[in-house]
Amino acid sequence: MSHYFDHAATSPLRPEARDAWLEASAIVGNASSIHGSGQNARRVLEEARERMAASIDCEPIEVVFTSGGTEAVNLALKGLWWTRGAAATGFVMPEGEHHSTVDAAQWLRDYQGAGVREVPLDPLGRVAPETFAGQLPGAAFATALAANNEVGTVNDAVALSEVAAEAGVPLHLDAIAAFGHLPVSFRQWRGGAQGRSGLVALSVSAHKVGGPTGIGALVVSRKAEVSPLFHGGGQQRGLRAGTQDVASAVAFAVAAELAVAEREAEAVRLEALRDNLIQGVLGSVADATLLGDPVNRLPGNAHFLFPGAFGETLLFLLDQAQVSVSTGSACQAGVPEPSHVVLALGRDAVQARQVLRFTLGRTSTQDDIDALLRVLPAAVERARAASGPRTAERS
Repeated sequence: MSHYFDHAATSPLRPEARDAWLEASAIVGNASSIHGSGQNARRVLEEARERMAASIDCEPIEVVFTSGGTEAVNLALKGLWWTRGAAATGFVMPEGEHHSTVDAAQWLRDYQGAGVREVPLDPLGRVAPETFAGQLPGAAFATALAANNEVGTVNDAVALSEVAAEAGVPLHLDAIAAFGHLPVSFRQWRGGAQGRSGLVALSVSAHKVGGPTGIGALVVSRKAEVSPLFHGGGQQRGLRAGTQDVASAVAFAVAAELAVAEREAEAVRLEALRDNLIQGVLGSVADATLLGDPVNRLPGNAHFLFPGAFGETLLFLLDQAQVSVSTGSACQAGVPEPSHVVLALGRDAVQARQVLRFTLGRTSTQDDIDALLRVLPAAVERARAASGPRTAERS
């Protein structure tokens, strides 16, 4: 029997979302066509948009469906830069962001001449609003994670939006790791912000909440000015051209509704399992260290440093025992490099390769925790032996 601890990478498809996709996929018609079949598809699509808007607490017109979270982040960052970059000296980005943000920022730096104003994380992985505010004046835009996808630390979304609004800077929040696990409200997170500053864009992804892969959304304020990545057709307010995937939008809406409806109860359940996992690991593995905020963290996230044991070795050993874990973001899977998030916490490059992320979801049980704790201590000892004494000493 396998035990899955990588829900942050992708969560199992919900049966309800699968059934909704199959039903909607039978609809014939392009939602942009004006004949009856096309308008029927359009009706189903717009109903899905309305349901998504209710789940995120925004207006339906503000929901822009994309091919996934990565496209949503790219649309936000590049679209805001192309609209405002000529009048700015750079944009604001904390350290330790997801690679969809980091790599988009690098592209803007290399090919658009954008300057990046980096904001350091504290040792628990938090973005301090006052430090964030200090980098904002004159920026084209700012971006930040609502919750860190690797170490699980939750940021103060409202405070970040407020300081961005005070500085007159539009803010994008990456809520991909947070949505379905924390209370995410575009309206409430905007607070008193009006117009084109403060929180204007928020990204989410379907497969993190039990929806299908290949679809996400960027919530874009009605008053925000964002240039599109794609051109041709003018769909979705001209922000995302192309024939829209009706079936995936419907399945995403169903998964989002279910995730939001069960969020409070599921958070309590996952926090109890997570705390059992944390206590078990700290009690059975010498020198193991929990990274991230020990209190204000995602309910299903436990991220550990195992001194002297390389994460990729541990991952392989645990996989042999039918336990699936990760060393960090799945977007960097297969690349044994130091975690840039762990480096941002002030750890060194060796330590940044000696980490594992365990993430729980709706299919996780105490049996999974027990199975992990049975095999982890021996796996760590084997990994430490394979790494050699010099590595252990340097850590």
